This record gives sequence, C-alpha cells and structure tokens, in this order.
Amino acid sequence: MKILESAAPLAERYDGFVLDIWGVLHDGEKPYPGVPEALRELRARGKRVVLLSNAPRRAWTVGEALAGMGLGPELFDGIVTSGEVAWTLLRDRTHPFFAPLGRRAFHIGPERDLSVIESLDIAVTRDAAAADFVLNTGPDFEHGRESVAPYLPMLEAAAARKLPMVCTNPDRAVMVAGQRLICAGAFADRYTGLGGAVIEIGKPDPMVYETVLATLGLPPGRIAAVGDTPHTDLAGAAAVGIDAIWALTGLAGDHFGPDPSPEALDAEAAREGVSPVAALRSLRW
Repeated sequence: MKILESAAPLAERYDGFVLDIWGVLHDGEKPYPGVPEALRELRARGKRVVLLSNAPRRAWTVGEALAGMGLGPELFDGIVTSGEVAWTLLRDRTHPFFAPLGRRAFHIGPERDLSVIESLDIAVTRDAAAADFVLNTGPDFEHGRESVAPYLPMLEAAAARKLPMVCTNPDRAVMVAGQRLICAGAFADRYTGLGGAVIEIGKPDPMVYETVLATLGLPPGRIAAVGDTPHTDLAGAAAVGIDAIWALTGLAGDHFGPDPSPEALDAEAAREGVSPVAALRSLRW
C-alpha cells in the first residue's frame, strides 16, 4: 500500500472529501499538526469538504467544539454526525426499528450527549424498569471510559426487559490525547451478546452518507473518504462506492505505531476486508 506524506496528491485526484473528525482532524483535545493548514489549502483549491463523524451528538454541538479548536465553518461545507441522523430517525419514526419505540429512554451515556433527543417528546430515565428503549451514546465519566465492565449491570437490566437499543455511535474505541477509550459500539457488542436487539446509527451504514453525498454533489469517482478506522470509515466508503484513504493517525496510529510498513497495512486491510487506495501519514499539506 502506498503511504502518502501529504494530502497534496489527493487534491490533484479528487474534488470532494469526506473527512472523519476524531482521529483525522483532532485527537479529542486539539487538532493534529498541519490540519488547519491542509483544510485551508483544500478550500483554496475549490475542493468540497464534508465532515462525517460517528459522534453521538447533534451536528451543531460538534461544530461548536471544532470552532473552539480553531477549525471554523469556513473550512468545510457541512457536518454530518451519527447523532444528527439518530435525532432525525427518533423524530420521524418512519424507520421500522424506530416506529414501535416508546417515549421513555434508558440513557447510557453522559448528559452532554442528550442533544440527540433535544426538542423531541422523549423522557430520559436511569431506571431500565421504567424505560421503553435503551439510548446508548457511550460511556460516562461516573462509570469510566476504559472498560465495559462497570456498565454490565445496566446492560443486563435492560436485556432482562428485552428493551431495544439505539446505539448512536458504532465506534468501539477512540483515541483521546493518546489514551484508548471505549465508545458506544462496545456496549452494543455486549448487548447483542446478551440477546438484545440493537440498531447502530453511523458509519459504515450507507444511510448516513446520503446527506454527505448530496452536499458534495459530485460523481463518486471524484470523492475520497479519509478515516482512521477500517470497519467504519473505510468500509463505509466502500459501501457507497467512493475511494477510501487510510489515515495513520487516531486508532491506526495507536495500532501500528509511528512508522508502519506498507506490508503491515496491506495485511491488516485484508484481515478487515477493506481496500483503501492509499494510506495518509496525517492530514497535512
């Protein structure tokens, strides 16, 4: 697999970019070196850029966080989050999984994620016995963010009542300032193992790419998706027929270290069943 040192060659090949946020643009606390400059260069060349994240929150909250890091709205054409898609599905109730859900959510996750149900007729409870479904947005600070174990009593209580689970972030893990932390997808895995019914909203599901592709308004052959996670970012790109670029930051950086060989990348891609057209050392110019 070819490893690119710069995003400049990609700008020669593609007109539109779907960029993961956490693990590509920033490490959870600050942008990776060179990211603001790379985005400005892409915009200066007339490239269209949409950010696609499995963040379990509304897009506006992610936009505010990015602006606080110096990544303002002038650097991209739009933001799509799994939380935004989940909010729409919970509002409309037309999807067959969402149509029968009740209005009382057993929330597993931090309060900061509750934008995913803002302005909706949904009441939040911390008691599985009083709930109609599980709203899984990921780990909270009270129970910790490194292991599923502290959450098992909650998951088991919900599974015993056969509550359906809405998982608003299919990621299993994320890197935050060099530390590997679990995400909502880790709970979804365990809940499935307990016999629970789960729907995961986010990459790699093609549904979350609909707004992205409409915003870009370009032929698929002129679009590239850049992400650090094979089973979400890279698989999702393949599912909608656009080229995938494997960013070697974020989870990939944690897995491979600072200088992976092309052979190691090829072997891991084969194990994951994905075929990125190239790897990118980091999003810099």
